[in-house]
Amino acid sequence: MMKNAIEIANLRVVRGGREVLPDLSVTVPAGQVVGLLGPSGSGKSTLIRAVVGVQVVESGDVTVLGEPAGSPSLRHRIGYVTQSPSVYDDLSVRANVRYFASILGVRAAAADEAIEAVDLTSHADALVGNLSGGQRSRVSLAAALVGDPELLVLDEPTVGLDPVLRRDLWELFNRLAAQGRSLLVSSHVMDEASRCDRLLLLREGEILADDTLPALLARTGTDDAEQAFLALIDRAAQEAR
Repeated sequence: MMKNAIEIANLRVVRGGREVLPDLSVTVPAGQVVGLLGPSGSGKSTLIRAVVGVQVVESGDVTVLGEPAGSPSLRHRIGYVTQSPSVYDDLSVRANVRYFASILGVRAAAADEAIEAVDLTSHADALVGNLSGGQRSRVSLAAALVGDPELLVLDEPTVGLDPVLRRDLWELFNRLAAQGRSLLVSSHVMDEASRCDRLLLLREGEILADDTLPALLARTGTDDAEQAFLALIDRAAQEAR
């Protein structure tokens, strides 16, 4: 297995005339659940779009699984889940996932395996429009899993979900990592930091921290990820004076 799933060097992105990512460099290790945490508007979605190759960048290099981001060869190797479920409400769970399987050119049985992986077999024939928010999120995840990707990139997959559904999804993410996949998961919910192997704390397009949670707490002398994040913001403000 390669050491890093993602390598980013001097990435600069401008959107709507505003510099969203000014000069970002970071690596995401392979085989881990890496949390990309930060408040809304910090640049998380822009960074994720750059990783999956759908974001126009001004400069810099983004390498994913050893290839330039957006390379055609990566289409079968990356699973991408957007903030809003990218599935069809008027189709069943099975029909949705089989549709994405057909796009990727994989066997139909892979759809049933992906549905089983996200624990939706009992709802396979239900219309997606009739499912709960958490179930719909899992359908999107099944669609991303159907090609058996090496890397999963998940943009705020737990937003708007209740604590039980959030817990269930994070347990699934950790099971997927245990199977050898790499995951980059964005969130603005700081208490989800404890679910991650490693954390990237992002604010205003800059990485404030790239560390494990225990190391981050020790470095800041705080008790949880939110306090650590605030301590880093205060420290950065003092250094800028």
